[in-house]
Amino acid sequence: MQHAVHNLGVPHPAHVHCNNLGIAGNIDTAIATIEAAEGVPIHFAHIQFYGYGTEGEKGLSSGAPRLVEALNAHPNVTVDVGQVLFGQTVTISGDVLRQFDGRKAASPGKWALYQGEGNGTGVVPYKYKSKSFVNAVQWAIGLEIFLLAKNPWQVLFSTDHPNGALFTRYPEIFGLLLDKDERTRWLDKLPEAVREVTNLAEIDRELTLSEFAVMTRAGPAKLLGLTDRGHLGAGAVGDVAVYTEQSDKVAMFDRASLVFKDGKLVVRDGQITDITWGTAFHATPDYDSAIERRVDKFYGDNYGIHPEVFDVPEGIAGREGRFAKLPGTTS
Repeated sequence: MQHAVHNLGVPHPAHVHCNNLGIAGNIDTAIATIEAAEGVPIHFAHIQFYGYGTEGEKGLSSGAPRLVEALNAHPNVTVDVGQVLFGQTVTISGDVLRQFDGRKAASPGKWALYQGEGNGTGVVPYKYKSKSFVNAVQWAIGLEIFLLAKNPWQVLFSTDHPNGALFTRYPEIFGLLLDKDERTRWLDKLPEAVREVTNLAEIDRELTLSEFAVMTRAGPAKLLGLTDRGHLGAGAVGDVAVYTEQSDKVAMFDRASLVFKDGKLVVRDGQITDITWGTAFHATPDYDSAIERRVDKFYGDNYGIHPEVFDVPEGIAGREGRFAKLPGTTS
């Protein structure tokens, strides 16, 4: 799959979910998978959930230093972090068996699982607690990955929304990355045992605004092949967020002074001034058309359907311009 995606010229590399998600010791799995890529571009989703060592009395520790060391040694690898944040959220995943196992920790105690023909999904509410040793270690590992990485283009911002935290909580995480004193205040409220198996208390680094812009804007745009956004140069579409400098970074990012979408002002002083719609991008690389006959036969023989049932018609959105092709991938 890696080689196929790379050779076809699809901008975003194979998007990998490692084995042993959420299991102590899975840092070994993550590193083995990084090495197995053998230099071919690869992207790892919510890598925090694969950054767990086995040190300490409780058998759970931060593997972030080992993980970042592997990242630094493999420039073909990109990751998004999957930062968690204390509070209520809900986990949603197509990994039905993992969600079935996670139902025991549902908070509140309602969950829904569906298993269809070879696929399904699981929705399990979950509350990350600052007094929980496991949750606190997870929180620290994500921040360590952000702060220890040498190349911000390799480490992209995410909370695996909503599994780690809702996107509405982003400003709180931004504050933690940009302000060491803010991290210290949070750390002081966590179980003492967390300090013994993590490294966050010893990290003085604060991300610069330039590094932050790469992790949250320029890096994701580059990875997705979106050459007309993620920068302020000629030809950019004009997606711009403007913030008023404040010492309190959480408050600063919680309320944008101005937001422009496609060059149009849509937010002023934190208030929406105009409604705009986004665009769904898709890659259309060249390929050998002979494969179509094989694919048609495969779906016919195994499922009794034609693959066109998976097509997304332009009219499904009820408005024009909902979909667009990535530049450089159109045959």
